[in-house]
Amino acid sequence: MPGEDTLTGAACPCGSARALADCCGHYHVGVPAPDAESLMRSRYSAYVLGLEAYLRATWHPATCPAWLGLDEVPRPQWLGLTVKAHAPQDATHATVEFVARYKLNGRAFRLHETSRFEQVDGRWLYVDGVIQE
Repeated sequence: MPGEDTLTGAACPCGSARALADCCGHYHVGVPAPDAESLMRSRYSAYVLGLEAYLRATWHPATCPAWLGLDEVPRPQWLGLTVKAHAPQDATHATVEFVARYKLNGRAFRLHETSRFEQVDGRWLYVDGVIQE
């Protein structure tokens, strides 16, 4: 995971308009995300930055795949994130609907997903998601 000094001044990929060090960077170095939306934003940033260890640490163990493919060539070029909705279900469950834009082999794509999150032992974890058409 990146050290705090590498985060200073860089814009956060999640689109918050804050510096990475003041936004998702805190979560990447171990601070628990306070809610499902913050975790989802930090996971998007982790995909942009190639932080596989963070993605695995924030993925529910019951649904975490054996392989994430972050080193696949060509890598997606992540272009932006829009959070459409954050809906707490109860104290330990929530959903986040988002659109992530990216390019792959020169073609533009949109990933529109509604993700499910669960809080386990005080930490939010990504469980799974449903792709929206």
